[in-house]
Amino acid sequence: MTMENEEKLKQVADIMARINDDSSVPRNIRRTAGEAKVLLQKKGEDPVLRAASARISLEEISNDPNMPIHARTQIWSALSILETVK
Repeated sequence: MTMENEEKLKQVADIMARINDDSSVPRNIRRTAGEAKVLLQKKGEDPVLRAASARISLEEISNDPNMPIHARTQIWSALSILETVK
């Protein structure tokens, strides 16, 4: 069960890395994506807590009017995955 959660967190961390490396995404959104990635990769913390922390950060930026459509779609996809971590 925990391995499944870890795999989901890794999947979302990979999405955050892609957003963080995308120069077409505004800096504040890239910074938040990078912070979410760090939260997701914290070892020793409960995966559910890591997912919840990252979700809060991503929900805050998901409605940013300056976000390109492709990045918004990736963030929504990441949020969907994070909601399944239990």
